[in-house]
Amino acid sequence: MRNIVVEESKFPDVEEFDVEIVERKGLGHPDYICDAVAEAVSRGLSTYYLENFGRILHHNVDKVLLVGGQSNPWFGGGIVLQPIYIIVSGRLTTEVYTPTGVKPIPFGSIIMDSAKKWLVDNFRFLNPNIHVIVDYKVGRGSVDLKSIVEAETDIPLANDTSVGLSFAPLSLLERLVYETERFLNSRSFKAKYPMVGEDVKVMGLRNGKHISLTIAAAMISSLIQDIGEYWAIKEQVKEEVLNLASRIASNYDVEVYINTGDIREKNIAYLTVTGTSAEHGDDGATGRGNRVNGLITPFRPMSLEATAGKNPVSHVGKVYNVVARDIANTIYTKLSDREVSTVYVSLLSQIGKEIDKPHMANIKIKMTKGYNLTTDIKREAESIANEKLDKIRDYTKMIIEGKITIF
Repeated sequence: MRNIVVEESKFPDVEEFDVEIVERKGLGHPDYICDAVAEAVSRGLSTYYLENFGRILHHNVDKVLLVGGQSNPWFGGGIVLQPIYIIVSGRLTTEVYTPTGVKPIPFGSIIMDSAKKWLVDNFRFLNPNIHVIVDYKVGRGSVDLKSIVEAETDIPLANDTSVGLSFAPLSLLERLVYETERFLNSRSFKAKYPMVGEDVKVMGLRNGKHISLTIAAAMISSLIQDIGEYWAIKEQVKEEVLNLASRIASNYDVEVYINTGDIREKNIAYLTVTGTSAEHGDDGATGRGNRVNGLITPFRPMSLEATAGKNPVSHVGKVYNVVARDIANTIYTKLSDREVSTVYVSLLSQIGKEIDKPHMANIKIKMTKGYNLTTDIKREAESIANEKLDKIRDYTKMIIEGKITIF
C-alpha cells in the first residue's frame, strides 16, 4: 500500500497571471554543457558496469564545473587563446572484488572518452582536443551509500531523502521558449544558418497578451565577414523565430530581441570562434540549468536537484523527477477531456527505503473553472501513479539509452 494523496490544487494556473517568465539554456550554454557531460559520464559508467558486472554500480558524478577559456574572435576569423577547462567530480566505484581478485575500473578513460564524445557529437566548431581540457577528481562513495545502492533487493533502496516533482502541461510560453531553442539548434536550421552557434539561451516574458523573447545566440566569427552581414543575419533569425511563434502563439503579440548587448556603431557583436560563450570567460556548473522538463520556470514549484550525473538506479534526485514528470503528463493526457487543467506531482523518498514506495506521493490537480475534482478522477490519478511506480525500474534502462531527456 503506497502513501498517495490526490487533492485539488490551490495553485492558480500560471496563464492566469498577468506576468510569466520562462527560461531555457540551450545546447551550447556552459551550464548545459556541464549537465550534458555529467550525464554522458554517468551513462558511460553505467554501460561499463552493466557489460562487465551485470549491474550498475554506485556512482554519482553530478558535480561538473566548467571554467571559461579566453578567445579573440573577429569578423572572418578568430583564435582560442586559452582552452575551456572542464572538471568532472563525484563518487564512483573504482574497483570490484571478484573471486579471482580485485578488478580495477578504467574510470579515467571512461570519463574522458564520454565527455569528449558528447562534445564531438554536439558541436561543429569546438574541437575537444584543442579547445577543451577535460579533467577529473573523483573518489569512492561512502560505505553507507555504496552498500545501499548495491543491496541485493528486487527494488533499489533510495540513497537519499529527497523530493522530485514536475507538472503538466506546459503553458503556452513554456512551450514557445522550449521550441524556440530546439528550433535554433535543429539540424535543418544549422544547415540554413551555419553561422549561428550552439550556445543559444531563450528568455521568455509574457505580460498579458504580449510576449517578448530575448535570445542570446553565439555567432561563428569565421563565417561572418563584417558588421553589416552580422546585422542582416540577426534580422533573418528574428524573422524565423517570429514565424515559429506565429504558429505556437497566434493570438499573442510577439516581439523577438537577439543579442541585445550588440552595439553596431562600435562594431560590438556576439562573436565566438567555437559557438559557445564558454570559450571566453563564461563559466558553468551542473544543476544551474534546466529542470527535468527542459525549462527554468520560476513561477512554478521546482526541484533544486541536479538530475544530470546521478546514478539512474537509486538516486531519487534523478529517478523521482523523471517519474514525477511521467505521472503528471500521463494524468493530464488521459484526463484532460474531463476538465483537468493542470497536474502537479511531488514524490518524497526516505533514505534506505524501497524507491517504488515513496514516503509521500502527492498529486495536486487543478480543475477547469466551474468543475470539481471528483472521486473518480482521484481514483484514476492514483491508479496511474501506482502503475508508474510499479514499473520504476524501467526508467533506469530508458535513461541509460538516452530515451528520456532530463534537462
